[in-house]
Amino acid sequence: MPRKGMVRMCRWLAYSGSPMLLDAVLYRPEHSLINQSLYARMGAEATNGDGFGIGWYSADRAGNGTPAIFRDVAPAWNNRNLRELAAHVRSPLFFAHVRASTGSAVQQTNCHPFRHGRWLWMHNGAIADFQRLQRDLCMAVDPALFPFIEGSTDSEVMFYLAVTYGLDQDVPGAVARMAGLVERLGKEHGVPEPLQMTVAVSDGERVWAFRYSSQGASRTLFYSSRADTVRHLHPEIDYLREISDETRIVVSEPLGDLHGVWNELPEASYVVVPSGPETDYLPFVPELP
Repeated sequence: MPRKGMVRMCRWLAYSGSPMLLDAVLYRPEHSLINQSLYARMGAEATNGDGFGIGWYSADRAGNGTPAIFRDVAPAWNNRNLRELAAHVRSPLFFAHVRASTGSAVQQTNCHPFRHGRWLWMHNGAIADFQRLQRDLCMAVDPALFPFIEGSTDSEVMFYLAVTYGLDQDVPGAVARMAGLVERLGKEHGVPEPLQMTVAVSDGERVWAFRYSSQGASRTLFYSSRADTVRHLHPEIDYLREISDETRIVVSEPLGDLHGVWNELPEASYVVVPSGPETDYLPFVPELP
């Protein structure tokens, strides 16, 4: 639970496109997510060592589309099991998250991403004064879903609220209703700016990534340009010839400094990957559920 004065945050990435070894994205880039777990440049904290998690979908849809997850409380930068998995798992869509706790316990059930059925969810941010809002937020979760909440984080409660509010039918609407409830309860409990979030959610076919905060000063979020655009700008990079034009990465902070690759997602907006010839972002506005 967030405590007064605690501003620690996380780093995450979501990949969608041509099947890729996790290692190629998690370890190899100049400023990879594993590098960011020790040396984040844009986070509230440089070090994100309170656990990590990866979630991935199989290229052959093994498990009827249900993603696999691997989470641990050890720091990502020296976890041998993560390095072993990343060098052998190939996936067309995967999430990775390195955690800096905002006060909740460092335990496996509090590590992201969270999974329910075909859905994956991860979050960077916090609900301010979560302990004051927690009971009312949890009471709004569908009683049939409540037993699936395993940890003590605000992020997991946000996920199950979104599932409650119709994630299966309308992803942006469900996330907007979740955010609207948090802001309404914040107002009722005297928490003027309760929500800070960059969220990624996937059903195995698409990724939705949201950037929003009650104070209008959200944590950073970037999405990559179309692969054909980057290929034209950087013909010297061999692996770009092997990936589809629809391949995208959404990240808390860029994985490198190549010109023309990274676009910052504007405040109060979301992006869908894949989304056709152009990756256009759309406005995000909380709704009352």
